[in-house]
Amino acid sequence: MLLQDDAARGVAAVGLTLPRVQLTWLVHHHGPMTQRALADALRVTPRNVTGLVDALVADGFVSRGAHPTDRRATLVSLTDHGAAVMTVMARDYEALAERLFGEMPDPAAFSAGLDHVLSRLKEALSDS
Repeated sequence: MLLQDDAARGVAAVGLTLPRVQLTWLVHHHGPMTQRALADALRVTPRNVTGLVDALVADGFVSRGAHPTDRRATLVSLTDHGAAVMTVMARDYEALAERLFGEMPDPAAFSAGLDHVLSRLKEALSDS
């Protein structure tokens, strides 16, 4: 919850919401994507993605363009502004990861322990 609250404050400072950041993060890491691919990756409806993309276009973070091989599809790409914001966010993400985990004596043991806790949590949730 601490990380989510901090993330919400951070993205709000640049005029985004967490769902909009998730979409732009995907495009930042995977390159231009169709709205259908974005909907699948985000596990939301295409209509939901349309609303997110409309807002991101209006705010100058992404643009829509023609797909080079499928005239029925539209590609969502980052604008220069969107790419600059995502580059800063990626840098900040890496800095936070280094701060949190950089001095960990045995990262593999931590990862195994976390996997164990997540497995137990999934079991507990499926039992209820």
